[in-house]
Amino acid sequence: MSAADEGRQWLDEVSVDNARTTLLQLLARTGVPSDDAGELIGLVEAGALALAHEELRGRGRSAPGDKGEEYGSGWLDGAGDLLEQLGTIAERTLLQVVGPDEEPGTAGEHRRAGRMEVERARVALAPLYLSFTTASELDPEVTEEVLAAVLTTMSPRQRAGYPGRLAEFAAIHRDRLERLFAAFGPGSAIAVHGRYSLLHSATSIAVLERLLAAPQALRGEWDAAELPPAWLDGLTTAWNTAA
Repeated sequence: MSAADEGRQWLDEVSVDNARTTLLQLLARTGVPSDDAGELIGLVEAGALALAHEELRGRGRSAPGDKGEEYGSGWLDGAGDLLEQLGTIAERTLLQVVGPDEEPGTAGEHRRAGRMEVERARVALAPLYLSFTTASELDPEVTEEVLAAVLTTMSPRQRAGYPGRLAEFAAIHRDRLERLFAAFGPGSAIAVHGRYSLLHSATSIAVLERLLAAPQALRGEWDAAELPPAWLDGLTTAWNTAA
């Protein structure tokens, strides 16, 4: 062990478990069920491992010092093995939270989205929506029903990474989204009630992303949730108009 390592205070397993248990108990006092809290903590843990893996994989590696080609080759092989093991641990941690991945299909093939999954989507959508327009939210109950339909087109693993997918979608289509909300969103002449209602809700970005990525699955879940077909038709018309 190097002198630098000796000077560091690493967290041991008991201390990490203590921090996790403390957080679970604090969240329980605020009314967050233990299953939901555990899911959030698991996603943070899996994400931290995945991000560390990506950062290390993106770095150029070279053996320390100049101890010859054979030493350098062995060192790089060992570093590569450790990096692969870190990726395996990150994958295993994520699987413990969301289960194995599966391809999206037609309505009814995925379990209904849970409360915490809906809440994570809501948190991701709010700042994206406000980067295009001002707040003008639909009834919260309607918002939850729309997001549940959107999320049920995906597997639990895909839902875990949906905030990143939404951010990417908004970045790619930023100019078109700006035109869309200027013409049909809050502040426009379009009323909050009617076939363009979704443009007055942050859920519109999620619905648009699914309309482009999985239209058949979305329409199936939309019908199953008995949401107004006119909302999808209006959003499609507005999207095409903003092209």
